[in-house]
Amino acid sequence: MSNIFGSTLVDTAEHHPMLRDSVAKLVGGFGRRYFQDVVKRDAKPVELWQAMGDAGFLGVHIAEEYGGGGSGLADYNVIVEEAAAQGCPMLSLVINSICAPIIQAHCTPALKQEWLPGLASGKQRMSFAITEPNAGTNTHKVTTTARSHSNGWVLNGTKYWTSGVDEADAIMVVCRSEMVDAQGRHQLSLFIVPANAPGITRTPIETALHVPETSFTLFFDNVQLGPDALVGQEGQGLRHVFAGLNPERVCAAAINNGIARYAIEKGSQQAKDRSVWNTPIGAHQGIAHPLAKSYIAVQQARLMTARAAALSDAGSPDAGEVANMAKFAAADASLEALDQAIQIHGGNGLAIEYGLADLWFIARLHKTAPVSREMILNFVAQHSLGLPKSY
Repeated sequence: MSNIFGSTLVDTAEHHPMLRDSVAKLVGGFGRRYFQDVVKRDAKPVELWQAMGDAGFLGVHIAEEYGGGGSGLADYNVIVEEAAAQGCPMLSLVINSICAPIIQAHCTPALKQEWLPGLASGKQRMSFAITEPNAGTNTHKVTTTARSHSNGWVLNGTKYWTSGVDEADAIMVVCRSEMVDAQGRHQLSLFIVPANAPGITRTPIETALHVPETSFTLFFDNVQLGPDALVGQEGQGLRHVFAGLNPERVCAAAINNGIARYAIEKGSQQAKDRSVWNTPIGAHQGIAHPLAKSYIAVQQARLMTARAAALSDAGSPDAGEVANMAKFAAADASLEALDQAIQIHGGNGLAIEYGLADLWFIARLHKTAPVSREMILNFVAQHSLGLPKSY
């Protein structure tokens, strides 16, 4: 498939075009058909994941002393987007963008050494558990508790929509601690919990997503943890989580930007190849203009995502605002791009073999998660526009 997004418009570093090309060649060697086949067989893209780990792509945002590339989110954004643009939107890359930065920023040297080299190489995996059925985006309302005792901690509670647990060696769990703040709210703590720890049961959630990652409801029943399972400081979990939230939003945007690129490439090629009454359908403005409009929206979303990644790497206080807006823009742009590409293909756009319709719910996911569009609008209204808080 030709690359109409070949310019360096969104690249923020001199080496990014070369990095894009390397990722495109590696992931493109597997391609959309491989990814679809993995999903159809209810399997996992183990070969692709390990190839990306061996190439150093999974750990570019991890410090060199722990086996990573020592660069940052700007490079990782390129990798996540490019993988999706080759027809392989990997939600596991988003999980990796959450856990590794939190560990690197807040864990003890021993935990960093235990986990970061494996996450960088792809030989270890971690899942992230924060969402609960009755808490939603109000993280202060989580009810999964961590109770301290002489030998460590005991976890009890339920988590919802926790992805990739069946592939993970451990789960990073957000819990309510026994500590209470000045407002009477229970403070939060983070724990690294072995995925096979006694007392954990999991129930898969059946979804419309055509992805290899499975989401689960998790139940923690008196799960015993040692004192070294605590991430950072007790009661500081919410602050620690923020080390992973901006990367999470950037990577969610990157997946949607890659999906949008894939869709527009396919739609454009069809518009050039398909002729009706001896005229390529792309010559008609009813086809060309919506596709051109989608292209503009996608490029705008890509620019904002690249900017968010660069600000995050620089430790800018503006990174959160831009990351949220990037995720918002990328979700909308990718859905519009997919819709146009499907329409251009006619009935074939709904056939799985054309590789478009089964991307729809992956793209749609990011209007709701990892933070809903409504909460992003609340954030922008309050923090960007200075309007009164609405919730």
